[in-house]
Amino acid sequence: MKAQLQALLAETLKTLQQQGELPEELEATIHVERARDSKHGDFATNLAMTLAKPARRNPREIAQLICDHLPESKLVQKVEIAGPGFINFFIPADASRAVVAQVLEAGEKYGRSRLGNGRRVQVEFVSANPTGPLHVGHGRGAAYGATVADLLEAVGYEVHREYYVNDAGRQMDILAASVWLRYLELGGAEFTFPSNGYKGDYVQDIAASIRRGHGDALEVGIFEVFDGVPADEPQGGDKEAHIDGLIESAKTLLRDDQYRLVFDTGLNYILDDIRDDLEKFGVNYDEWYSERSLTDSGAVEKALMRLRDAGYVYEKGGAEWFKSTDFGDEKDRVVVRDNGQTTYFASDIAYHMDKLERGFERVIDVWGADHHGYVPRVKAALEALGDDPSRLDVLLVQFAVLYRGGEKVQMSTRSGDFITLRQLRKEVGNDAARFFYVMRKAEQHLDFDLDLAKSQSNDNPMYYIQYAHARVSSVLRQLQEKGFQYQRAAGLAHLDRLTESHEEAILTRLDRYPETLEAAALNHEPHQLVHYLRELANDFHTYYNAHQFIVDDDALRNARLALIEAVRTVIANGLTLLGVSAPESM
Repeated sequence: MKAQLQALLAETLKTLQQQGELPEELEATIHVERARDSKHGDFATNLAMTLAKPARRNPREIAQLICDHLPESKLVQKVEIAGPGFINFFIPADASRAVVAQVLEAGEKYGRSRLGNGRRVQVEFVSANPTGPLHVGHGRGAAYGATVADLLEAVGYEVHREYYVNDAGRQMDILAASVWLRYLELGGAEFTFPSNGYKGDYVQDIAASIRRGHGDALEVGIFEVFDGVPADEPQGGDKEAHIDGLIESAKTLLRDDQYRLVFDTGLNYILDDIRDDLEKFGVNYDEWYSERSLTDSGAVEKALMRLRDAGYVYEKGGAEWFKSTDFGDEKDRVVVRDNGQTTYFASDIAYHMDKLERGFERVIDVWGADHHGYVPRVKAALEALGDDPSRLDVLLVQFAVLYRGGEKVQMSTRSGDFITLRQLRKEVGNDAARFFYVMRKAEQHLDFDLDLAKSQSNDNPMYYIQYAHARVSSVLRQLQEKGFQYQRAAGLAHLDRLTESHEEAILTRLDRYPETLEAAALNHEPHQLVHYLRELANDFHTYYNAHQFIVDDDALRNARLALIEAVRTVIANGLTLLGVSAPESM
């Protein structure tokens, strides 16, 4: 309804310009909002007030012009001018009931639009280091990123979903060293495992696979491995220096091809696990982009040369620094270390340069909230490269805290003592995980109640919504058992029989779905869709408890069945965008 009223106002504005009542060069964004009080109509616009200053005319005078030239439409019963120039629209009852036919005719496409006009958007999300299984924190980023991408696609954007594979850098070297040490343990070597190594069972599984495939070909005397390595933290040393020493030892004692074997075996094992986990979670990507490929293709050096040529890189202490403070960052950042190795930040600069060079009008990064300090330096790099930093949106996702039996579930990633996404999915199911992850704003902390997610009660918002969908299906099954047939055409022909307050509430709610969908997409807020579905489910359950659907009156029966079929369609559409199923029975 809002879109149709906006179209009427756009036509009116064009007419007034053609007639010379308003300047031809005048441009305006037409806003139509639902009235808060039904006494003031159903919808309102402030268009006259936004035009007043550029048109140099009184807003109420412009409002009167708009009302006088508004095209005749079955959508509008009457208009009124209020206050300084608001225009209130009163919608006839039969126009509001038309939403039932719109829903049933459009089916799964109802609510979708071409608002994005095919503009290309890249959404990069999860992108967890492939150093271990995905945990519940990654799960929230996965559910949120996937839903944001689906919402944008639903309103007409061309969306490219991408996972940035951090297949280079220190964390991957720590994983490789950890795998190799476990491999040596399997050969009988005895030593104290580094406190900063990866300790999960999956590390032992990777080591065992190397042992099965290559026997003792990668074995080295354990004293050689630890010779000259700084002491670990439990022995009074530094855990970071200790693990770095073990990495250098592995690189020195193993041939290049052997080290690469350990590195790639760990990488591929975990990456395959991540792919499988996400696919089973209903999260799929168009591309898995390799960080290593940025160096191999020369993209990192290209980005650095652009920064050097622009005068934004200087040398200090043998390292190269990017002048990020010139763009509001709190301090300058190293892009090339004193040993000649480029930093992770240098790769990130190249990656974002590459994103924009691929022709995306907007790029959206979904990061953990702990990366908030990283945002200004990436935007600074884009500006220094001569790109427009406003094309990058960074959406921050807070961590999810699990509760079971009212008690917080403790987790520690490096120690391997954490709840994986796979374990969560097994415990509560994909539907509950996807739904609960997006129930709140992404930047808000999420307390994930495992017991509530598993409960089959009205306190569980997902169950409450799914139950509304299943209830409609149940009504249609009961119809056949009672010897009636649902005739949709007859129902649409007698929508005027829908006069109860519960019915009017549902009609209004159904009409709100397209605008809710657009707002959720443009604001990157899936929780808006969650709240809408919960309200629609509440409208339906209240209606179900107050009225009979299967009545003897054919016209009334079919009209009510058409209405609840529309409810079922919209609930299914919304749940699908959330990555949640819409069951026929429960």
